[in-house]
Amino acid sequence: MTPVRGKNQSKSTIALILIDVINHFEFPDGDRILRQALLIRNNLTRLKARATAAGIPTIYVNDNFGDWRSEKSALLDYCLRPAARGAKFVEAVCPEEEDYFVLKPMHSAFYQTPLEVLLQYLGTTVLILAGLTTNSCITCTAHDANMRNFELFVPSDCSASRTVDEHRKAIQHLKAMTKARTNKSNSLQFDRLIHQLR
Repeated sequence: MTPVRGKNQSKSTIALILIDVINHFEFPDGDRILRQALLIRNNLTRLKARATAAGIPTIYVNDNFGDWRSEKSALLDYCLRPAARGAKFVEAVCPEEEDYFVLKPMHSAFYQTPLEVLLQYLGTTVLILAGLTTNSCITCTAHDANMRNFELFVPSDCSASRTVDEHRKAIQHLKAMTKARTNKSNSLQFDRLIHQLR
């Protein structure tokens, strides 16, 4: 099945998963991660815009940061407030009305979340993973996705860790252990990929 545009979108073989990009960065090493996140901000916004133009849905999967009463609007309000440490990053990558939003309690986007059910509903077989952090939540999600037989893309310029070295090692691990394709995001040719999946 091919992606379709519009509010009533119901099927797409490909989905873009943005992990933990709605972030307050108020934890140990938050400043270090924010510095690296700001370096990939423009790449993330371009990747999402290209995916949207191709009719590919974006699914935000975000940590609840231990707040079990949290939900999308409360998290956004907190992370976008004037005093928020990462507001400049978050404001660039905010979800749109047509995007999906899933809260997760732990590292993997699949653990105790409705993500797998949503992907089944969409008919998705290919995932593009991006966001924070490469060596933690993206790696855990990639392994869970691999066990569920999803085809994986993890563009190397659309995720970040505390350091460039941590990120680089995680990308190498993902390429070797999950068979994820890790080329830079501008190498993702959505029209060609969609055509191949028909």
